[in-house]
Amino acid sequence: MRKISDTMARLATLHARHAASPGDIGAAHHLSALTAFGSNPGALQAKCYLPDSLPEGAPLVVVLHGCTQSAAGYDHHSGWSQLADEARFALLYPEQQRSNNPNLCFNWFQPADVKRDAGEALSIRQMIEAMVSAHGLDRRRIFVTGLSAGGAMAAAMLACYPDVFAGGAIIAGLAYGSAATVPEAFDRMRGHGGPSNEDLRRMLRDASEHRGPWPTISIWQGTSDQTVDASNASAIASQWWGVHQIFSVPPRSLTDGTRTRQSWHDASGEVVLEVNMIAGMGHGTPIDKNRLGAPGPYMLDVGISSTQEIARCWGIADEEKTASAGSRRTIVVHSPPPTRAQTGSKPTATPLEPSAATKRMREASPASGVEKVIEDALRAAGLMR
Repeated sequence: MRKISDTMARLATLHARHAASPGDIGAAHHLSALTAFGSNPGALQAKCYLPDSLPEGAPLVVVLHGCTQSAAGYDHHSGWSQLADEARFALLYPEQQRSNNPNLCFNWFQPADVKRDAGEALSIRQMIEAMVSAHGLDRRRIFVTGLSAGGAMAAAMLACYPDVFAGGAIIAGLAYGSAATVPEAFDRMRGHGGPSNEDLRRMLRDASEHRGPWPTISIWQGTSDQTVDASNASAIASQWWGVHQIFSVPPRSLTDGTRTRQSWHDASGEVVLEVNMIAGMGHGTPIDKNRLGAPGPYMLDVGISSTQEIARCWGIADEEKTASAGSRRTIVVHSPPPTRAQTGSKPTATPLEPSAATKRMREASPASGVEKVIEDALRAAGLMR
């Protein structure tokens, strides 16, 4: 059983890491502010980047930073604007404010902020519309990506607005609807409990009235992530299997150095879902400093540019340049036929029951001294207002 003291210790560690890891270290501030984009119910800020002589009908990539990070910091370390210059697409960076979350996390665990046409989700949707309308961008090529809390918010945007996005990439994130309270958020991050795979798929279908076609999904996760457990990558993949109707489709597996990529294809042979696991990588965005971006807090130089690989998956980056960026030998392994879990007869994994400590936290009265201590710690960690 998980002890409350263990939860408190982890909260203290998380808060210390956030305090010691400002997201703007070495950041180049060349993003422009986007203002007056709508009613902005989520009270977010917005930055954008437009390469010189951007052609009419260019794609738009929406990038959501992680906790303690800023738009400029994430752009600098990930290399998105550098790739935008090369591949000719526009960038939009929604940005959290400390008045919403002390550690600048997007509030992916607050139901009011991850609902279609409400809260932070609607603010981001309004930013997208402002960018498309002002710059003549291609509505058929709008994409979203994010890290950690930004990854979880990207998952929420894809679920709430599948009619808006052609594709999305979730880095060390969590499935849409996996948490609706702060204690649940911590449990899910650690790989404890959570809705069943069937419930996750139902929540995705119920998030909007859209019935297809569905965005292409790219999932990225480190196997040694101590902040967001790697089991969350499987939960995200399972959530999207249903709408893409790939239960009976065996994945193709490719291993290249530390990266293992599993991909599922539709009837036409196009990739609709991929999961990229990086062996030994901790919590952060994988980058290749020799190609794009620069190392920094939660921006991990593992010799793999997820920025470039994600753009390749979406079809908005030069395939030849992407291929030439890595010269390691590749081993391709075709997976065996799907198991009953893959076909949907059973969930892909048996969800763990919430721990006794979590149940006590949920059942405690508002006046409980234990709950007050926990709530104070959660606020200090930026996970509760």
